[in-house]
Amino acid sequence: MTLNLNRRMLLISAAIGAVLVGACAFPSRRGSELPPIVFVHGDGDTAGIWLTTIWRFESNGWPRERLHAIDLPYPMARTDDAKAQPGRSSTAEHMAFLAAEVDKVLASTGAKQVVLIGNSRGGYAIRNYVASGGATKVSHVVIGGTPNHGVWSDAAYLPGNEYNGAGPFLTKLNAQDGSEVTAGPRWMTIRSDNNDKYAQADGVWIQRPGFATNVTADGPALKGAENIVIAGLDHRETSFSPKAFERTYRFITGSSPAKLTIIPEARVVLEGKVSGFGVDNVQGASPSNLPLVGATLEVYATDPATGERVGPAVHRKTVGADGRWGPFATDPKTSHEFVITAPGYAITHVHRSPFPRSSDIVNLRAERIADADRDAAAVIVLSRPRGYFGVPRDRIALDGKSPPDGIPPGTAGLSTAKLKLADRPGRAVIGEFNGERIVGRAWPTAENHAVTLELHY
Repeated sequence: MTLNLNRRMLLISAAIGAVLVGACAFPSRRGSELPPIVFVHGDGDTAGIWLTTIWRFESNGWPRERLHAIDLPYPMARTDDAKAQPGRSSTAEHMAFLAAEVDKVLASTGAKQVVLIGNSRGGYAIRNYVASGGATKVSHVVIGGTPNHGVWSDAAYLPGNEYNGAGPFLTKLNAQDGSEVTAGPRWMTIRSDNNDKYAQADGVWIQRPGFATNVTADGPALKGAENIVIAGLDHRETSFSPKAFERTYRFITGSSPAKLTIIPEARVVLEGKVSGFGVDNVQGASPSNLPLVGATLEVYATDPATGERVGPAVHRKTVGADGRWGPFATDPKTSHEFVITAPGYAITHVHRSPFPRSSDIVNLRAERIADADRDAAAVIVLSRPRGYFGVPRDRIALDGKSPPDGIPPGTAGLSTAKLKLADRPGRAVIGEFNGERIVGRAWPTAENHAVTLELHY
């Protein structure tokens, strides 16, 4: 009798435990009950940098309408945060923009709180927002690669810059009574062990070799947060890699994601914004996320083996005041070439791998040809927006050369590799990175063409 009673109690306890475990994890909820997530990009970036992260959340059941990436109009920081600078934003402007976007998301979803996920400078806006009254609207914060104690910490060098750990912005943000995080939300940081270009003791990556930054690899960590170290990741991979996604998902939900791969959709619909550079509209201006009104965007299907167009344009649109270039329907197996034509810019050709899933943040920037490159028959750039090229860590090749010219060994710190062709334009050029392969065509520089092979992964 006693044994049967004990057995019954154990079964009841196990059943209650299973219910409680399930109730603690967000994935047990219906999609409409999962918290909305707001993604905040870093310096110079666009909402589109979160493309693959959002695909991974979707592939694990997160509703698309509850995943929102912001697009800061002027994404680059000022040289001195307190002084106006055309085409750049202050910390106060950055925070105000984020606050407005959070309110929009809460209003559209009916949720009481959001999850905030930021990369690099995006983490500054998040910390500033939460510390300035936003804490009650946020349940979780995840920031990857954010230089929370500065890219350098030196009162004599650019003392008003937001990246200076000894400057007023970070000094105030980090002075919180023994903790460096604002109470309310749960906090997590993700950093590299030693491969983050902005957490180095030497200033080589801020163009000051030999300069003591007074910053170490643990600079992104915060007192009061759960601080995660993932070996080998570069600055951007702390947010955009599968490993960073796995830790982020687990932190938010309490359980590991069912899959790290991206699940293709049968029908893919793409949309995004076309933008250019800053208000002065000259070479060297800061990148902008403002609509490039009047630009024309054409989309071509391409042969993945040769980069050649397969037939006429499958989509064409003149960009209006909203900057949007779509929508455009395709499939998950077709490679594409996006062509932007706009006054004051090069005819910009962007070759992309097939898109496995739909997205409304396929953002594109028109480019300009640097004066130093105009002597080339053609200029092709291999671009990896969601990470850097590491040698010997990665397998990278451009037009058969591995690694491409200009990619140094050691700390991964460059996200582009440039090829200046001296031979005939018009031929195929292949870019490869760790299994992703893109083939484009070498359009002639003399006719004002610029070519980018843009990697997804």
